[in-house]
Amino acid sequence: MSDTIERIKCLIIGSGPAGYTAAIYAARADLKPVMYTGMEPGGQLTTTTEVDNFPGYPEGIDGPTMMVQLQQQAERFGTEVRIGMVTAVDFSDEMGGIHKITVDNATHIEAETVIISTGATAKYLGLPSEQRLRGGGVSACAVCDGFFYKGQDVAIVGGGDTAAEEATYLANICKKVTMLVRKDHLKASKAMQHRVTATKNIDLRYNTEVDEVLGDMVVEGLRMVNNETGEKEEIAITGLFIAIGHKPNTDIFKGQLDMDATGYVITKGKSTKTNKPGVFASGDVQDKEYRQAVTAAGTGCMAALDAERYLVSVDSEVTA
Repeated sequence: MSDTIERIKCLIIGSGPAGYTAAIYAARADLKPVMYTGMEPGGQLTTTTEVDNFPGYPEGIDGPTMMVQLQQQAERFGTEVRIGMVTAVDFSDEMGGIHKITVDNATHIEAETVIISTGATAKYLGLPSEQRLRGGGVSACAVCDGFFYKGQDVAIVGGGDTAAEEATYLANICKKVTMLVRKDHLKASKAMQHRVTATKNIDLRYNTEVDEVLGDMVVEGLRMVNNETGEKEEIAITGLFIAIGHKPNTDIFKGQLDMDATGYVITKGKSTKTNKPGVFASGDVQDKEYRQAVTAAGTGCMAALDAERYLVSVDSEVTA
C-alpha cells in the first residue's frame, strides 16, 4: 500500500451551481478538477421542486434534475466528482504553496488551488410540520418560489431586512401577506420598516410565532400563537416563507480565511480571491446579498478563471 499523498491541481469543495460551474470552466481549462460533493450533493436546489428563473429553461426545471444535468456537464469535460466531506483544511500562506486537505477525517490530499463552494444553509423554525411540507408550500426563498403563489394568500416569518424585502416582494404578486414577527418590533432598517407598514396588503403581526403548519401534502393553513397572551389563531394560506437568516457553511475554514461577523468568506474586490493565495470562494458561501442559483453559477465561473490565472502566474514566477 502506497503512502504517497494525492496531488490535485484544482480541488472544488461543494457541489451546488457554483461548484459545478467552476468545475465546467476548470475542466475546460485543463485544470483536471476534482470535486468533493459534501453532505448535500447538489446543494439547496435539490430541495427545490421547480426552478423557473434560471436562464435556458423556458418551461422551468425541477431542482434535482437541474443539478444532475450540471454534474453530467462537468463530468463530460473531465471533472472527477467524488462523494465525500472535507473535514479539515490547512491552507498555505505562500504564493504557489500547497494546501493540505482532509476528507472524511481519514483521507489526506494536497491541492495547488482550492475553490470553496460549500454554500449556506437556510435557517428553519424546526417544527416537524414545517420540515414535512418543505417543497410543498414551505420555502426559504420568496424570490425563487413566490411566483407560484401569485394572487394567493401567503405568510412570511421574520423581522429583519431580508424578511421585510421579501414581504414587500410577495405583496406585489400575492393577494395578502401575513408577516409574523417574534418580537414587538421589526429589526429591519427604518427604510424597510416604512416600506412594510406602507404596503396595504401586508398584515403585520408582532409577538407572533408559528405554532403549526397545516396541511397533509401541501400547505393549506397556519396556526399562529401570540407569545405574550398565548392566544392562537388559524389562517388559510397556500405558501409559508421562512426569512430568519442563513448560516454559511464555513466552520472548517474559521481561523484560516477572513470572514465577516456572520461567517461569510470575504473575497477581494470583484474577484473570488480569499486572503490565502490559491484559495477562492464562490456562491452563497461569500454572497449574503443575492443568493440565487444564477449568481452562484456566475461566481463559480469567476473562481475557475481566477484559479487558472493564479496557476499561470505561479508558473511564470517559477520559470522566470
